[in-house]
Amino acid sequence: MESDKYLTVSDLNYYITQKFKNDPYLHKVFLQGELSNFRYRRNTHQYFSLKDEKSKINVVMFRSYFDKVKFKPEEGMKVYVTGYVSVYGPQGSYQFYAESMEPAGLGALYEQLKQLQRKLANEGLFDQKYKKPLPHFPDYIAVVTSASGAVIHDILVTVNRRFPHAEVDLFPAQVQGDSAADSLVSAMKQIAQFKDKYDVMIIGRGGGSLEDLWPFNEERVVRQVFAMKMPVISSVGHETDTTLCDLVADVRAATPTAAAEYATPNLADELINIRQMQNSLVSSMQNTIRIRRDTLNRINNSVIMREPTRLYDEQAQTLDLLRDSLHNNMVRQLERRRQSYQLEKQRLLAVSPGKKIAALLQQTDFYYQRLVANTKQCLQVKRNALSQTGQQLNDYSPLKTLDRGYAFVTDKQNKTVSSIAQVKIKDEVRLHFKDGQATAIIGSTRRDKNGDKEK
Repeated sequence: MESDKYLTVSDLNYYITQKFKNDPYLHKVFLQGELSNFRYRRNTHQYFSLKDEKSKINVVMFRSYFDKVKFKPEEGMKVYVTGYVSVYGPQGSYQFYAESMEPAGLGALYEQLKQLQRKLANEGLFDQKYKKPLPHFPDYIAVVTSASGAVIHDILVTVNRRFPHAEVDLFPAQVQGDSAADSLVSAMKQIAQFKDKYDVMIIGRGGGSLEDLWPFNEERVVRQVFAMKMPVISSVGHETDTTLCDLVADVRAATPTAAAEYATPNLADELINIRQMQNSLVSSMQNTIRIRRDTLNRINNSVIMREPTRLYDEQAQTLDLLRDSLHNNMVRQLERRRQSYQLEKQRLLAVSPGKKIAALLQQTDFYYQRLVANTKQCLQVKRNALSQTGQQLNDYSPLKTLDRGYAFVTDKQNKTVSSIAQVKIKDEVRLHFKDGQATAIIGSTRRDKNGDKEK
């Protein structure tokens, strides 16, 4: 029973592994150090060590992560590594599991390169719509590279071999170092001053490290390449190297020789094509001439050419038929118009204007007599109504009342006095009789008992 307190080795390794997994500080670790015991293994996982002046740790980098490394790790190289720490149970050893790796000292350059690439891509400098096609038969080729390198030699040899007609002009520039970017921009601006002289431009250099190729990633160099009016071929570094100049150029070549081949046609191939097109043209012309000659022979041997008068015999007969048809149509048309004229004449006589005028005059006289009679009758009715209305006015006239001995009273303002309330003692009033007026002074007033009812 005393053995129960002893752990197995597997249990202990498992317990330690869980400790590593549950420690949040070990889930994402950023290390820097020097590569040690590195031996490249093709198509498999990589096993090496990472060390500094005092310590060393074993590192495993699985193939899926190592395939994403964009440089070639070498023994003794200082690198930045990102990953996590865990335990390898079968051996009971802890080790570092790397997920990414980049050269130490170049990390800032890589980050700067990525940022600039994203910036220029967002501006559209790498878009396919801005890519210009290469001319098929260039007369002048401008080359921007070092005057002492092998690039210009390879380009000259290739152009002279493929298309000797093209003239190659070198615009020398520094392709490495702190002043290389300014030198490259200056050379391209010199080319731009020639305007439309050059049909295509090649810019390039040999391979190298990221620092060596860095001038071709400078923003001012990339923008100058984009601004060139002629098509640009970029041949910077080797096939595995990619710079921003490669992305912005119209065509990217893996080598200077390939750049020269893109820029020029193969004279031998072109001569063969010309001969083939010449033969095809001659054959086509001969075939066309043969077909036209056969057609001409058929026309010359036709009945029409032997007896031309037969060409219009049918037309002459058709003309006679049309002339007879036209005459008959004209006769029929005239007869129809004559008959139509007689019918219209009879219709006009039937509706003679004289008869209508007599009927209208008779109708007018009848209406006039009725108008006169109706007018007299209307005047008599109006006259009787006027006499009756006058009699009624005369019956209601106040003058008739005055004739019977009555009078009406007005005050100084010539207002009719109809109530005792309208006058006071000593007021002057005017009495109106049928044949005149009189003025009186009120001496006294008296209201009747039923005077309140008069209102």
